[in-house]
Amino acid sequence: MTLKSDARLPQSSIATIISNLQRVYSDAKCALSHQDPLELLVATILSAQCTDVRVNIVTKSLFKKYRSVTDYAAADPSTFESEIHSTGFFKNKTKSIISCAKALVEKYDGKVPRDMESLTSLPGVGRKTANVVLGTAFGIAEGIVVDTHVKRLSFRIGLSDHEDPEKIEQDLMRIVPRDQWIIFSHLLVFHGRNRCGARKPDCPGCEIASQCLKRL
Repeated sequence: MTLKSDARLPQSSIATIISNLQRVYSDAKCALSHQDPLELLVATILSAQCTDVRVNIVTKSLFKKYRSVTDYAAADPSTFESEIHSTGFFKNKTKSIISCAKALVEKYDGKVPRDMESLTSLPGVGRKTANVVLGTAFGIAEGIVVDTHVKRLSFRIGLSDHEDPEKIEQDLMRIVPRDQWIIFSHLLVFHGRNRCGARKPDCPGCEIASQCLKRL
């Protein structure tokens, strides 16, 4: 199902959008605190239906206790559930993280793989999570992360007519230069948080207002 609209933003506008957002958000980066690919993988799984701020609060102590993939693989489910409870959906997330860690030990020598196919074969890891890990931890541009901010802004600005994240990603991959795939999602996330909120977008103060179709 697609979102109905009567126009799409010209592809030529994407360069201006990226340039303007990079000027404003020169420090745009992944908001999830982490020190290595494993921590980023765990944090990203925890971030489903949860704010990055909350995840960072939880992982501050979690990462001190669980320092290796074998620590996660050997975690007691009930204890782990209580430790991540505030992130929501804690039972499913516990199952995913422990199962994912066991798979990493059994199939990948305890290392987080560096390719889309291997990552998405892991329990609890979908394309969005894989894109986060590949882009942020390894600098590998296999796709574009589509979270709630990117989804909202992609339609509002006029970059995609779709609701499905994977279809939105495909639309974005066609118009955003590949060497900008990783930073592009960070830019939209920062803009979504700071200027283009879900309920009260600041259109008068928006730095990309002239390139936006304002499909509110």
